[in-house]
Amino acid sequence: MGASLVRLFFHDCFVNGCDGSLLLDDTSSFTGEKTAAPNNNSVRGFEVVDAIKAQVEKVCPGVVSCADILALAARDSVVILGGPDWDVKLGRRDSKTASFSAANSGVIPPPTATLGQLINRFNARGLSAKDMVALSGAHTIGKARCVLFRNRIYNETNIDGSFAKIRQSSCPRTSGSGDNNLAPLDVETQNSFDLKYFINLLNKKGLLHSDQILFNGGSTDSLVKTYSSNVKTFYSDFVTAMIKMGDITPLTGSNGEIRKNCRRPN
Repeated sequence: MGASLVRLFFHDCFVNGCDGSLLLDDTSSFTGEKTAAPNNNSVRGFEVVDAIKAQVEKVCPGVVSCADILALAARDSVVILGGPDWDVKLGRRDSKTASFSAANSGVIPPPTATLGQLINRFNARGLSAKDMVALSGAHTIGKARCVLFRNRIYNETNIDGSFAKIRQSSCPRTSGSGDNNLAPLDVETQNSFDLKYFINLLNKKGLLHSDQILFNGGSTDSLVKTYSSNVKTFYSDFVTAMIKMGDITPLTGSNGEIRKNCRRPN
């Protein structure tokens, strides 16, 4: 669940900023972001956010936004799984609406993205290539569905043969067969927030195309090498990037609201 909460924060912030819009259910006046392509049948953790919000409202009603809860839950997930700690900026307010079209517009890079596309998508949100590689290190935890890595394990050449065979055992070549079967993004230590993700990339064991492309003869190779052998540098750069991501166009002042229920506007 920790990986899912980190991903919720990322997918929220990349669409119209860190405003909790991803948490909104569809209404009669708008279709939200939950069923957009990057999120449909994949993002989860909404019940955890609901439970946190319910407890917070009991002791501190109308003060802590759902957007801030997402930011805090992402940080706490990283810490619980053995990763770095940091102070989370607070004061974000919640959006009153969500946008299916914005979530579907390509702002969230797909797992098939090229290195150039990844860099451009992150740059568009004020994040550098270094931020992007550091944030990708969050794939040291979590899982992905077969449908998202099938092409990589059967058709790409920059992949370790034995690793591909292991993944093929639970992800059939035929489209529509086992599409939702899960595999860990980090084959070594899937429940520890460490630097094994980057070591995996050096060994051509990145699960997604967008993972391995970070170490494939391109401009980010040197960063992957650095992070693979220096956990302090990785943690430091990851924290910097998470704070920057949390700063993406927040609603403050009189903009937005503090939702009572994260699933619907007040």
